[in-house]
Amino acid sequence: MTSIYDFSVKDIDHQEISLEKFKGKTLLIVNVASRCGFTPQYTGLQNLYEKYKDKGFEILAFPCNQFGSQEKGTNDEIKEFCSSEYNVSFTLFDKIEVIGNNASPLFKKLTQDAGREIQWNFTKYLINKDGDFVRGFGTQKKPEEIEEHIIKIL
Repeated sequence: MTSIYDFSVKDIDHQEISLEKFKGKTLLIVNVASRCGFTPQYTGLQNLYEKYKDKGFEILAFPCNQFGSQEKGTNDEIKEFCSSEYNVSFTLFDKIEVIGNNASPLFKKLTQDAGREIQWNFTKYLINKDGDFVRGFGTQKKPEEIEEHIIKIL
């Protein structure tokens, strides 16, 4: 069985990052977009990150342009937008695909673990400190609505 720590992904600056770097941390992995009706969830994500980062919590955000073409920008444009509009300080990654034949292997595993395909931007996956999938949350679930689930496994 493949562990989440077996995956390597590129960050927003195109640097290869092994997810093993996050071993021992509680993770929230999210597919994001800058021009989506749910984009204001960046505020809630940043608030959660600020509140729990010192307790071993990390957010891994993966821009994706597959839903309504709502992430058309380059990595540099995405990084600038997230910084200037939402003061994002959690880790942003390279723009990827999360569904279909070209889906990132990481997201293929996450959707398999969750038992369903991603339907839209801002789908969230909670991973415990051992790298095990805990629970998935759909787009409609605001970050503040999943805080209790994060607290339970911190």
